[in-house]
Amino acid sequence: MHAALAGFVLKWAVYAGLVGILSGSASALFLAGLDMATEQRMDHPWLLFLLPLGGAMMSFLYLKWGRNSGKGNNLILEQIQGGQETVPLRMAPLVLLGTIITHLFGGSAGREGTAVQMGGSFSEWLGRILKVDSFDRQILLMCGISSGFGSVFGTPLAGTIFGMEVVALGLIRYQALIPCFIASFVGNLVTTAWGIHHLHYHMGAVPELSLSVVLKVSFAAVLFGLASILFSELTHAFKKLYTKLLPNAVWKSLVGGIVIIGLTYAFGTRDYLGLGIPLLQHSFDGDVPSFAFLWKTLFTSLTLGAGYFGGEVTPLFAVGATLGHSLGEWLHLSAPFLAALGLISVFSGATNTPIACFVLGIEMFGSEGLVYLFLASIISFLFSGHTGIYTSQQIGVSKSRLHGAVENRTLASIKVKKR
Repeated sequence: MHAALAGFVLKWAVYAGLVGILSGSASALFLAGLDMATEQRMDHPWLLFLLPLGGAMMSFLYLKWGRNSGKGNNLILEQIQGGQETVPLRMAPLVLLGTIITHLFGGSAGREGTAVQMGGSFSEWLGRILKVDSFDRQILLMCGISSGFGSVFGTPLAGTIFGMEVVALGLIRYQALIPCFIASFVGNLVTTAWGIHHLHYHMGAVPELSLSVVLKVSFAAVLFGLASILFSELTHAFKKLYTKLLPNAVWKSLVGGIVIIGLTYAFGTRDYLGLGIPLLQHSFDGDVPSFAFLWKTLFTSLTLGAGYFGGEVTPLFAVGATLGHSLGEWLHLSAPFLAALGLISVFSGATNTPIACFVLGIEMFGSEGLVYLFLASIISFLFSGHTGIYTSQQIGVSKSRLHGAVENRTLASIKVKKR
């Protein structure tokens, strides 16, 4: 038994380590390119006017050569759940290029989706070379998610758990624990070795544990959960609306880019373009407009709804942090403290990964506020219901009996049934 266990660990030290090296290197290249693209956009505001053309070009490339790559993160989740499709290697360069173009020209999107998709495509490619069976293939794909997430955010422990937790609500496959940890840890080391540095935020002083603060944090967490519903449902709604009005993906992205340009000038600010890093920073050490969380939600939903590439997590961070900052004055709590809780909690509700988000909070802000981090993450998760940004996510265990028999169904199929 112990010999078999040692063999398992040794095998996955090699397999997951290779995934981590590939994903970490890809994340380093991606983050360096993203920084350059963002810098160019800030230095040359006129690049925003090329957003429609950039989006149209990427949609054309996906139509011609992408095949099923356009399904993004959902494709990877479906294969871990036993799907029979292939995660193509071409997904990695396509999503890398597409995300850089989105940010170069001013689309509002994130970066986790790109890192996860690159990790998934490299894992699939490696699995074919190693000729793994279906069980090991699923673990390899989970390693790809973990290494992509852990390396792009510099949070290897959260990346480990995210790769296992995101597949199905309420279920974690512990067979993948060691492989996912190795992949995430190695991925983060490799990204750092390439000279990539991650941003850090500070939640400031943590209030003493008391009933009053617990109640205020619980109330805020409910709002964070509702904000995650708004983000997820609005993004899905815009995707359906754009597809209904403009079935051709090229025209959809072209028109969607024009909408973003018009909205930018209507608001008179470019704060809601790109990742939203300035909004995040101001949430912790400055000030943000009271409804910044709503406007960032709108810009990101419209961008992703029109078929632009990127991810949702960093915008979700910005939505949560700005909402938490705005709630600080109302609840008479420190704005940076609530911004930190909002950052992880809106993400928790939108991805249905409360444990990963709790660990993420500790990695980003330290353990001093761990009780509040855990409380906010769990409550937001519960109040987000059976919604989320990943429609192929399965429900292993329902969040509540009130939802009825929904086990083993996907979030997308539940919506169809409701209609």
